Amino acid sequence: MKKTVLFGTLAVAGLTAAAASAATLDDVKARGHLNCGVVTGLAGFGAPDANGVWEGFDVDVCRAVAAAIFGDKDAVEFVPTTGETRFTALSSGEIDLLARNTTWTMSRDTDLKFDFIGVNYYDGQGFLIPKSLGVTSAKDLDGATVCIQTGTTTELNLADFFRANNISYQPVAVQTNAEGQQQYLAGACDVYTTDASGLAATRATFEAPGDHVLLPEIISKEPLGPLVRHGDNEWGDIAMWTLNALIAAEELGITSANIAEMSAAPTNNPEVNRILGTEGELGAMIGLSADWAKNAIMAGGNYGEIFERNIGENTPIGLARGLNAQWTDGGLLYSPPFR
Repeated sequence: MKKTVLFGTLAVAGLTAAAASAATLDDVKARGHLNCGVVTGLAGFGAPDANGVWEGFDVDVCRAVAAAIFGDKDAVEFVPTTGETRFTALSSGEIDLLARNTTWTMSRDTDLKFDFIGVNYYDGQGFLIPKSLGVTSAKDLDGATVCIQTGTTTELNLADFFRANNISYQPVAVQTNAEGQQQYLAGACDVYTTDASGLAATRATFEAPGDHVLLPEIISKEPLGPLVRHGDNEWGDIAMWTLNALIAAEELGITSANIAEMSAAPTNNPEVNRILGTEGELGAMIGLSADWAKNAIMAGGNYGEIFERNIGENTPIGLARGLNAQWTDGGLLYSPPFR
């Protein structure tokens, strides 16, 4: 009897979870577009251009997911979020996917009930200061005023670093990167701290970027990645495998320039064929068309193309691949197999 009740309870729970997991995908399809949460404005990662068109590294993840679902990279609405509003926007259903620079932590994964679907940028917290300050190490910032975005992991990291080094600081709270930049340039704080990639992006927008330096210390691990709500497994799979498709495409040599030719007929690489939909049924497994991954890659290119176009060494942001290189090149990027 107890077993019967238990199995019945598990069956009901399974049906409930299955219904919940399909809800977001069904809603997105019915709506006709993806609602994607992005940063309020960070050069190279997410910001509208002069014509109001959103562009950037994280924005391209949104476009890839939209293309995977609809075959149209523009079937997406961008919702700007701050460090304090982003999680409410996701949990409330205002957005379907949060693709801004958000650090994967245990509490956000478990206590806030979100699922991170992968890492699209391995980062760490750094410090930006005016060169005129004459400081060469973050350990010499005793008594400094520090601009810091509220509702972020940088708040705790900053407190931990200064306490561990027995030095003091005065926080200057800001809500957005734009506010932080404004306050920093106005002299309201001696230091601006956030993810090192964000500092590089911010500095690139200055009139005289050479007058500002990034200190050598990186004081934290900041694995940044897109996230979805708990209990939304089918939707999470779509977001996760779209990101994996972009990473795997770079490793396997699939680019925006050759993808049409490579998908015209099966190649001699079975994994390439499965990604491009010319072999197997991977699309059907996640409720999408056979060419879902092809469409995602065509939206903005593979991971490497997206990186180099938005934030790479030949852009004003000027970031080297570093940890964000493919595993075959000494980095941490690694996609599970498509099989």
